[in-house]
Amino acid sequence: MTLNAGILRQQLGQLELVAGKPSRYVIAFSGGLDSTVLLHVLASLRDELGVPMVAVHVDHGLHEDSGAWGEHCRAVAEELRVDYRSRSVTVQPESGKGPEASARDARYEALHAELAYGDWLLSAHHREDQAETLLLNLIRGSGPMGIAGIGAIRRFGPGWLARPLLQTSRAELKEYAEREALDWVEDPSNADRRFDRNFMRHDVLPRLRSRWPDIAARLQRSASVSGEAAQLLSDLAEIDLASLGGRPERLPIDRLLALSNARQRNLLRHALRRLGLPTPTMIQLERILTEVMPAREDAQPLVSWPGAAVRRYRNALYLLPEKLVELPKPIEVSGSEVPLGTGLGVLRFVPGEARGLSQGLLERGIQVRFREGGEEFRPEGQAHTRKLKKLLQQEGIVPWMRDRLPLVYAGDELVAVGDLWLAKAAVSEPGVAVRWTDRPALH
Repeated sequence: MTLNAGILRQQLGQLELVAGKPSRYVIAFSGGLDSTVLLHVLASLRDELGVPMVAVHVDHGLHEDSGAWGEHCRAVAEELRVDYRSRSVTVQPESGKGPEASARDARYEALHAELAYGDWLLSAHHREDQAETLLLNLIRGSGPMGIAGIGAIRRFGPGWLARPLLQTSRAELKEYAEREALDWVEDPSNADRRFDRNFMRHDVLPRLRSRWPDIAARLQRSASVSGEAAQLLSDLAEIDLASLGGRPERLPIDRLLALSNARQRNLLRHALRRLGLPTPTMIQLERILTEVMPAREDAQPLVSWPGAAVRRYRNALYLLPEKLVELPKPIEVSGSEVPLGTGLGVLRFVPGEARGLSQGLLERGIQVRFREGGEEFRPEGQAHTRKLKKLLQQEGIVPWMRDRLPLVYAGDELVAVGDLWLAKAAVSEPGVAVRWTDRPALH
């Protein structure tokens, strides 16, 4: 099968059946053969797709030519009239995960930071990548999810991670690149057999291919079969999640304990995947079951690993990013929507509702800020002004979110706390309602 724009458009259409139409394509652009082909085909579909796109290059700083590779990527993106951004990262080889995994984690953390709500991160993984991943996961002792290999699309932060080239072979990518006279970067580290994936690519797979020429296609079929088994586990986890309230970010502990240990582990993995968070090792998973869940209700135990954390507060487990988002500076409200940053959702102002903030307040100008301490507030329906800190404690807002609630100010007057409360003096009928969408768990 020869790769062309029509084939890629068809694959993207299949992925849209799962994730809906993207707000934007964010292309992970290393400058290598695979991502160069992906970017080139996407650029040729720009008008047909009607989706903004940006190429993002991550400079790991691990090679003396990495700066030149970034400039090459910039030039390619400019020639294709695609917006371009570059991010430099620091790889932590002392993390204990090895240089490959450390570089991958740093890269995905940088790409995660580029995503806004509804974006798709596009990666150029192809059929041979799938074969390598399946074999490596078998060697590592992975379960059905690992043996299913690389998924075509999954949740990733506020958006989705999509891989539209998984059915395409590397030979087809190279044929396309040569036909279109594309230039790409050759990273010499890709030939270093000290790395597991390179050893698999250059030594193991060619040996297997000499016996079974269609080995990549065979492994792709195995991955598909394992994917069905993994889907059954996912379906079971969805049933269990629904029985626990349907909120993957907040799992009630008493009902979680009513499940068998195997179903508890299955549900925790599934909920983390639903949230776009990395799954834990078996040791970390057992710590959640044996240390966090049995802890006292007034304790706040925590188990974390790169990219994710599980906390307990009262009778619930909370599944969160490892690092909570840094709070933005005060935001002047100039429209109906205020993005609050990765993981914090969007604050919306909806006019014409039965009750809400006075339209006059918005016309005079409002601002979104975050807690600094000492705030006082008189919510609608309460007789006295109270310390905001006490209100949040009484409401049972989880401790790590109390400083991350968007506070709406008109001048120096606090008129709304997220969509939890409106100030008595600021309420109007009709009015402008405050809606906080895609917010993290607060209770």
